[in-house]
Amino acid sequence: MKTKLTLELEKTLYETCIEAGSIAVEEVTMPDDQGIVDTLSYQHLPNGTDEWRCYELKVTKSDFHSHAKLSFIGNYNYFVLPLSLYQEVADEIPAEIGVLSYQKYDPAQLEVATEPVLTPGYLTVEKKPRYQEITLDQGELMRHFLYSLAREVRKAKRVETGISQYATDRLFKELKKRHQHYDIYDPENNFYDRFIDETRANAVTALQEEVDALNFEIAKLQHQLYEAKQK
Repeated sequence: MKTKLTLELEKTLYETCIEAGSIAVEEVTMPDDQGIVDTLSYQHLPNGTDEWRCYELKVTKSDFHSHAKLSFIGNYNYFVLPLSLYQEVADEIPAEIGVLSYQKYDPAQLEVATEPVLTPGYLTVEKKPRYQEITLDQGELMRHFLYSLAREVRKAKRVETGISQYATDRLFKELKKRHQHYDIYDPENNFYDRFIDETRANAVTALQEEVDALNFEIAKLQHQLYEAKQK
């Protein structure tokens, strides 16, 4: 289960990648037993080359010191850390790895914002990464990237169909088994209430993903217009 802070970092990083014109996806399993990249982004550059960036998200010092494999296989590789954690472990970060620090927006800032704020905080480049060549087969890397994108699409489709994907009889049986434990004074412990809350939350997530997709299309169009003007 991801912590609230991890989810905040993920969302902020995703929006940052989209704004930069990249396509990003979380939890991409690498070929050749190279582990799992927390977030992997891809961008086809104007010069005709492909650029891959890997991001490893860490929210605690013990998490940073974990023995879990770090899949830094991109052209550019980063740690994404809360600012306070970065200040603690700055001397331990390899010279070739970049760092993005995360800070949450102050509520007062949000109140005076003149445009919609899509993220809970913002990222700052604390340290730039060094370029490295991709050692994995790029065709295989792209396939794994697409598999992960397809997984996210499947998740969005399931949310879109909601409870309609379940037979009415099955839903009735499941809810009936739990009705004897229903407590009107404690909604958090009631299966039905939790189910409805989660369904609504997933619906909001699905709508946000649609907005993200539209923002991505706008970014592509803006890039095409820019190229046309340069010609």
